Amino acid sequence: MILNCGEALIDMLPCTSREGVACFAPHAGGSVFNTAIALGRLGGPSGFFSGISNDMFGEMLAQALAASNVDSSFAARSNRPTTLAFVRLVDGQATYSFNDENTAGRMLGADDIPDLPDHVGAMFFGGISLMVTPCAATYEAMLSRYAPTRVTMIDPNIRPDFITDDAAYRARIDRMLAKADLVKLSDEDLRWLLGDGDPRVLAGEVLRRGPVAVFVTEGARGAFARTSETTAEMAANPVVVADTVGAGDTFNAGVLAALADREKLTKRGIAALTSDDLTAALALGVGSAAVTVSRAGADPPWRRELDI
Repeated sequence: MILNCGEALIDMLPCTSREGVACFAPHAGGSVFNTAIALGRLGGPSGFFSGISNDMFGEMLAQALAASNVDSSFAARSNRPTTLAFVRLVDGQATYSFNDENTAGRMLGADDIPDLPDHVGAMFFGGISLMVTPCAATYEAMLSRYAPTRVTMIDPNIRPDFITDDAAYRARIDRMLAKADLVKLSDEDLRWLLGDGDPRVLAGEVLRRGPVAVFVTEGARGAFARTSETTAEMAANPVVVADTVGAGDTFNAGVLAALADREKLTKRGIAALTSDDLTAALALGVGSAAVTVSRAGADPPWRRELDI
């Protein structure tokens, strides 16, 4: 199983009522939640760990996970409220306003970290859960505990407006990058972390911090991947974009699903990644994300929808 560790929340997406009044409609979401959903739909053995509320929104999240074949048995349930993210779309690009104080996800503590059975062989971390305490410290502790024996992947999915302590966040991400096997960053994330420069050169700097492989998405240009030994690139699929909600999350799921298909999600497998492995991961990541951006909201494809 690949255990996806991070936030689950409700995206309040803008819409218009029958009377023509602007309003918001609730949709299950969250960056890591979206990756878990996408992975389940792509046929990967997907699990999910976070704090999930017992309120009506939490039940909505749990039902959405089950509907996409995601095991949520590791989640920590509580009576705290669910995080709400109000979304604004401008030319298909999403910006967010979060209501996240004292929520089930944010207040996740070290005592909530589960003892993982052997069949959990890989773990994915990321999203806004790495930006706020106490849950950020919990996820870092969880990665530190299991990184020596499980394949780990991190996508910080950086949202600068949500970061309240820049120095603490950068230090946390540096520590987690050094322990992770796989790292995914957008070109914007790369420049936020390391400053201006060629994304391929900046990806090399990330590799020197410790990961085995770095995957970088470049929006409409596609994506590339690097290890210390090899590289691969993949052009974006031409599609009509509805919005970009969940695009990067779906890409992550595609990468993990492809590597799982090739039996590479072991410590030995990750250490021996080839150009063909990277190309297969990019192909499923880019192809899956193309379907997601062609549909409104975070609605990843099922494997049967793809010809990859």
